[in-house]
Amino acid sequence: MRVGDRVAVRVEKSAQAVLLYIACVRLGAAFVPVNTAYSPGEVEYFLGDSRPRVAVVDPADLALLQPVAKRAAVEHLVTLGADGGGSLMDLAQHSDPIRESERNVGPESLAAIVYTSGTTGRSKGAMLTRANLASNAAVLAESWRFTARTFCCMFCRCFTYMACSRPSTRCWLRGQGWC
Repeated sequence: MRVGDRVAVRVEKSAQAVLLYIACVRLGAAFVPVNTAYSPGEVEYFLGDSRPRVAVVDPADLALLQPVAKRAAVEHLVTLGADGGGSLMDLAQHSDPIRESERNVGPESLAAIVYTSGTTGRSKGAMLTRANLASNAAVLAESWRFTARTFCCMFCRCFTYMACSRPSTRCWLRGQGWC
C-alpha cells in the first residue's frame, strides 16, 4: 500500500470492516465502499470507475469477483470475512509498516470515494477529502452533542456514506469509543 492508493471494499458489516476503513484513512489511502448487494456487472463498473489498486471482498465472493477485478485491472484482490479471517489479515501480518514520515497526507488528500445512488442516471463517485470527512464529523458531533464521554454505536451498512464517514470518523478523531 502506498499513500493515495484506492481501496475498494465489498464486505459485510463487521468490526473488521470499520477497522479497515480507519486503517485506510490513517495510511492515506482512499476508501471506496461498494454495496454487497451489487451484481458482478455493477461491481465491475465501480471498480473500473474508481480504479482501486486493492479490492477487498468477502471470502465467499472471491471466485465470483476474481474475473471482475481482473477486467478492471485491480492489482491486488484480497479477502476479509466478518470473523476477521481472510487473505487481507495474512498479508497485513507479513507487510512492512508505513512509517509516519512516509505518509504525506494533508487535509486536501483524498480519503474516500462514495458513489451516489444513481437516481438520475449512472452512479457517480463523490471524492471526499480528509477535510471533508473531518468537517462532516465535526458538524455531526456538534449537532448530536457528542462529549468526551460519548459512546457512539451505529448500525449502518459499511458502504453507506453515514457509516464510512461521519460517526466513526469523529469518534476516531476524538479517541472515543464506538461499535
